[in-house]
Amino acid sequence: MQASRKAAPAVTVIIPHLRNRPMLEACLEALQNSTFHNFSIIVVDNGGKDSDLDGLESGYPGLTVLRLSENAGYAGGCNEGLRLAVSPYVLFLNDDAVLEPDALGYLVAAAERDSQVGALQPKILSLPERRRGWRVFDYAGAAGGLIDRLGYPYCLGRSFRKQEEDRGQYDEPREIFWASGVALFARRDVLEKLGGFEAGFFMHMEEIDLCWRMLLAGYKVRSVPQSVVWHEGGASLRQGSPLKVYYNHRNALLTLLRNRSAAPLVLLLPLRLVLEVAAMLFYVAGGREGISRAAQVARADAAVLRRLPETLRQRRAIQRSRCVSDRALFRSAPLSIFLPGRSRQPAAPDAL
Repeated sequence: MQASRKAAPAVTVIIPHLRNRPMLEACLEALQNSTFHNFSIIVVDNGGKDSDLDGLESGYPGLTVLRLSENAGYAGGCNEGLRLAVSPYVLFLNDDAVLEPDALGYLVAAAERDSQVGALQPKILSLPERRRGWRVFDYAGAAGGLIDRLGYPYCLGRSFRKQEEDRGQYDEPREIFWASGVALFARRDVLEKLGGFEAGFFMHMEEIDLCWRMLLAGYKVRSVPQSVVWHEGGASLRQGSPLKVYYNHRNALLTLLRNRSAAPLVLLLPLRLVLEVAAMLFYVAGGREGISRAAQVARADAAVLRRLPETLRQRRAIQRSRCVSDRALFRSAPLSIFLPGRSRQPAAPDAL
């Protein structure tokens, strides 16, 4: 895995893992087949005392297992792996993702062509649908992440409850707003300059916050559709899980508070709060499980209020370093993915 090619810059693949070794080994086996060879792997073991990775290194020469004493989540786990990386490039990879053999090579080539690129996303397709003989975009990232002016993320290649079939409709590389954490390729020096992921997010939305900060600092985020990754999905929390609702609603508001400039933030926050109430009412209409989800929305909003002093301190630091205006970032963004008649691909509130 560490065989080098002088002409190719090195990549560190960082894989956060929590107690599903067979799934992780499928990910590692796919990496063994990579046609790009100058990479190393760090598996960040979030399992603590319940780790299931004893002896893993012996089966994969050159692999490093970083064992954490407790679960640091996706964000914290990736940050711990980043501290060990010395390569120019890093790929944060879910342990339920399987790379095509040429995926890494395409990502490195795209990054080498443009020094202003901070992060890249491959095309992410559904592994369960592949087993059924279909080539369908995966929900978590699909063909690239975008965002509307209210701060709601959405993706090319998927709608609320349906993913599009991949027919080559998004095969032209393009600038996007955020790259999915399923397979997020980035420059290590940019990551270190920005402080990596916000560890307090724990999981969900941390990649959107990171990419937003990259854009504010003047870097680009782009899609590389020639690079293909297949994703199992739902390995950490199932879609619709009350805890997933909590993290998504909490972290979405924190992301907005940290990164949006002052004037539009003052105008849109009241509407976002109205939509939070609307989300709770929507969930309540779904019966007992829906009531549980609605309670998680209220819990998320309360958590945002508790963290407000810390968030405002973080916001000041982010805004001081901004060199790109919101007007430039949101020039072509829709007002909201929820407005009637929008032919967009929004993310469902519990699946962002």
